Amino acid sequence: MDKKLFVNIAVSDLSRAKAFYEAIGARINPQFSDETAACMVFSETIYVMLLTHEKWAFFTKKPISDSHISSEVMLALSCEGRNKVDILAEDAAKAGGKAGVIPTQDHGFMYSRSFEDPDGHIWEVFWMDSSVPK
Repeated sequence: MDKKLFVNIAVSDLSRAKAFYEAIGARINPQFSDETAACMVFSETIYVMLLTHEKWAFFTKKPISDSHISSEVMLALSCEGRNKVDILAEDAAKAGGKAGVIPTQDHGFMYSRSFEDPDGHIWEVFWMDSSVPK
């Protein structure tokens, strides 16, 4: 069985966050969603849990970082090709995110772009040629 990754992020506006993640290709899993959280599915192994600040506080008493002014984590998501990287970054900008928070990187065998979601969480989307010897 493949391991699954559930990334939990705090969001200030659950409806806005759900709309943003749907716009960049995730789908909602209603089984793990309610008025305090939404499970956004990118693939059979990658899930992003959007948690309201109140729901987040249920899991930890640590303060929530303001991702617009400090960073806690940078998330990287692979894409099937260079054009898919461009499409995803552009879709994020159109959906209310901020594109280009990290300069585009093109190393030939690897290509990446970046964006922030509406809550300031940084995402790097990339394609890598798996035929390049390691």
